[in-house]
Amino acid sequence: MSSLDHLELGLADLLATPHLGLKIAGTITGGISLYIVYLVYQHFKWPAYTLPGPPLRSILHGSAPPSARPDPAALYLHEGWFKQYGPTIRHWDTLLRPGIITVDPTALRHMLNSSAYEKGQELKHLLGDILGEGLLFVEGAEHKRQRRVMNPAFGPLQVKGFTETFLRKSLEMRDLWLDLCGRNATREDGYLRIDAFAWLNKVTLDIIGLAGFDYDIDSLHAPDESPNELTGAVRTLFSFDIGVGAMLQLLLPGARHIPTKRVREQAKAQKLLTDIGMRLIASKKAAILRETSFFASSGVEKKDIQGSDLLTLLLRANIASDLPESARMSDKDIVSQVPTFLIAGHETTSTAVTWGLYAMACDIRVQQKLREELSTVSTDTPTDTELNQLPYLDAVVREILRVYAPVYITDRTAIKDDIVPLKTPVVGRDGVLRTEIHVSKGDRINFPIQIINRREEYWGEDAHQFRPERWSRLPDTVKDLPGVWSNMLTFFGGAHACIGYRFSIAEMKAILFTIVRSFEFELPIAPMDVTRKTMIVGRPLLTTDPAAGNQLPLLIRPVSA
Repeated sequence: MSSLDHLELGLADLLATPHLGLKIAGTITGGISLYIVYLVYQHFKWPAYTLPGPPLRSILHGSAPPSARPDPAALYLHEGWFKQYGPTIRHWDTLLRPGIITVDPTALRHMLNSSAYEKGQELKHLLGDILGEGLLFVEGAEHKRQRRVMNPAFGPLQVKGFTETFLRKSLEMRDLWLDLCGRNATREDGYLRIDAFAWLNKVTLDIIGLAGFDYDIDSLHAPDESPNELTGAVRTLFSFDIGVGAMLQLLLPGARHIPTKRVREQAKAQKLLTDIGMRLIASKKAAILRETSFFASSGVEKKDIQGSDLLTLLLRANIASDLPESARMSDKDIVSQVPTFLIAGHETTSTAVTWGLYAMACDIRVQQKLREELSTVSTDTPTDTELNQLPYLDAVVREILRVYAPVYITDRTAIKDDIVPLKTPVVGRDGVLRTEIHVSKGDRINFPIQIINRREEYWGEDAHQFRPERWSRLPDTVKDLPGVWSNMLTFFGGAHACIGYRFSIAEMKAILFTIVRSFEFELPIAPMDVTRKTMIVGRPLLTTDPAAGNQLPLLIRPVSA
């Protein structure tokens, strides 16, 4: 029996002791009660309390009824709030946390481009537990320093060089599917049932292994029941549920360090990724030092940066002669990017492509139209330029990322008081018309990415519909929307815009090119049976079989010659 098991038994015995258990329980209850009174008092003193918004329904669920917590019910609930109260509202979040939500484009632009807003502690803890203390974790001057070094590795020219890797792994997956269809077709018409979500997770993990580190993970060929160490670690870090217990650990000081099973498994997975990262960095630094061109008297400049993978590009950028010594990243900083590359670099793309296949399985017209365009390409391995010259593929990718943003909501916390301008004035609970809102230090701001991406006021009456043709003629109203790419918030915006958005878009195009060109596919279940469960990204889940975990069943068969 472990020492932790002994501790748990000891606590159970202690609480079972007459009177003492009652005293401890009473103390805990009293502490919680005082905390609740304090939060309520603070809320009524809160300047944003005058904003319109939904009432408090419960301590645990805030303004939302318990039935609205699973996705996508919470999404539609928020849309209902905006229709009832306007584009900028205040609300109660879980565990009595007050917050502000806005879809006002002027307010969004202001906050995205202001240094007054950073990730809140619970979001930082969540990202830190999964991704480590890399670029997605750090803030302020440290974020600016890391971003400056990393930007060259994600430039247009560098991403263009990864197209061959994207296609090579996509074709490898295609060949495995063709082989399975030939041997195991489950229907007389040649269709084979697969879990598209699982396959896409594998191929994108293999892609980031090669493109990120020149490391062949080879998860496409690894049995699901016995993945290799690295694949298992990635699964561990992303296979958790943000329930009440996990939320309490994120919110309560020190609670996240309680060695629960989840915490122990995440720490073990993080250590494995760190160890692998250190080995990769040592190997690549030695290889770079052997390249005599990097010892020329003129030194290495950013314009000279070339390399075969993101980590090599990052290491070379970090020793560039035009980078001040004070701006360089330490080995610890660089190894912290390894989990970020591995997890953020494959989860978001695999989830987006999965939802894209779902959308095209629901709308065969789009699938056929895209296949017709892709069939005009005479090779399985087009160049980056050739892929970008396919207008309908481009429109499909944009529409996937608009309708099915992998991260559908995020938040920031004000680190100082701020005055936020509004495009649409709001009438407060006090009857006063406001053209700006006062944000206090510590206020939590929600950015409902997917609601903004689907809002009728911006995208038209069919905003919720998956219709790639809209990209040939967008309404003028979308021009007001901030965002680093294509008038949407999918890749966020401002200083914290997704550094790898070009990489993700190019990867999506290569994977979709290969799949749609090679296979017909349809859903074996009703579309409404597929819902979404969010664990940072919104993965597909079957309402008829939630215990089976995240999945998207598809029926596939090879395209007839």
